[in-house]
Amino acid sequence: MTRLVSAHPALSRTMQGEDMLQADEVTAMLRLHELGWGAKRLSKEFGCARNTVRRYLREGGAAPFKKPVRRTAFDGLDDWLRERFFRHDGNADVIRQELASEHGIIIGLRSVELRVREWRRELKAQKRATVRFETPPGRQLQIDFGQTRVWIGDERIRVNVFVATLSYSRRIHIRASLREGQTDWFEGMEGAFLRFGGVPNEVLLDNAKALVEHHDAVSREVRFNARLWAFARYWGFMPRACAPYRARTKGKDERGVGYVKKNAIAGRRFESWASFEAHLDRWIREVADQRAHGTTGEPPIKRFAGEVDALRPLSGRAPFGQLRDLVRKVQADCAIDLDTNSYSVPWRLIGESVQVVVLAGRVIVRHAGHVVADHALCQGRRQRIVDRTHFVGVAGIEGVVRSAPVETTPATLLRPLAEYEAVVGGGW
Repeated sequence: MTRLVSAHPALSRTMQGEDMLQADEVTAMLRLHELGWGAKRLSKEFGCARNTVRRYLREGGAAPFKKPVRRTAFDGLDDWLRERFFRHDGNADVIRQELASEHGIIIGLRSVELRVREWRRELKAQKRATVRFETPPGRQLQIDFGQTRVWIGDERIRVNVFVATLSYSRRIHIRASLREGQTDWFEGMEGAFLRFGGVPNEVLLDNAKALVEHHDAVSREVRFNARLWAFARYWGFMPRACAPYRARTKGKDERGVGYVKKNAIAGRRFESWASFEAHLDRWIREVADQRAHGTTGEPPIKRFAGEVDALRPLSGRAPFGQLRDLVRKVQADCAIDLDTNSYSVPWRLIGESVQVVVLAGRVIVRHAGHVVADHALCQGRRQRIVDRTHFVGVAGIEGVVRSAPVETTPATLLRPLAEYEAVVGGGW
């Protein structure tokens, strides 16, 4: 089949896909129109639609194409959309839900994503952007935990590494543990206070569940754990939580955790846990304290000389961890659970709630104002610590269950609380 193509350049070009005429062609069209050519004849001559010819004639020449303005569901909501986009950290689905609940606009998720995509680059840049500031001496300590795997003997175990960094001097303190509980946070901070010989004005921490009960990302309202407040009052510092999902605001310690994992631990094996801890302590003294810091340009130990006097003295204060006040329920096996270990309690207290005080290496259980059990604190895990006098009268232990109550001597089970208060120099 033969395809006929007009010899007229404008027509040929139009049929080949050129839908816009050149300026000189439009000028020729206007001259021909003045000579009496109609829209039908001009459309055939120039290979375009009659409406196109009429538009050129109406405009008196070439006119740019005007894209029609279409109304959308987002009209008038630009400021609202932008505010919600940054409030919800770019979550388009939450915006879609609030469009429905607040404005009655039911729309697909993809439509919302396309509308807010212009702000995503700005949000990404905002997340990456941090303003580095230098804190004065003694002002701030930054703390964090990191996880890594370490060869201890023939076993590669997961270790939680606590790292505390003084914001001014960049001196660090490290404590390794198998857990990341509240006690481990407290012992890590106390170890840092002891190493540095004082307490800073504030401690900047992450939003760990063991320390922070609630932190609103929008209002920045923070609710710290009650025991953290007690710990902070005991040592005299102010706790501060970095913004949720903004760990970069705690950048000095974030980098410190990576530095410890890659420099002090990576690629090394240790014969025992004790040798691992000894290595970390030696590495801090010989490497971390002596290196020229990349930001300050000075060794942290040298810069620390200008910070030590700004720290609040310890004044011989005993560790806060010596005293823990808890409530536990006595289980059917005549014991209470504490840190994965179980400690026996007189069997008649099964089902009762008792006060458990961890003090000076002892686990003291009180009920109705009296000490009913006193055990040495077990440092292991999943151990069962038993005082056989707690089972007197239980069938299978010392014969049948006795109907008469068992008399217990005050010397063993009803020890005055003042004896324990004297250990730490005061009551609780």
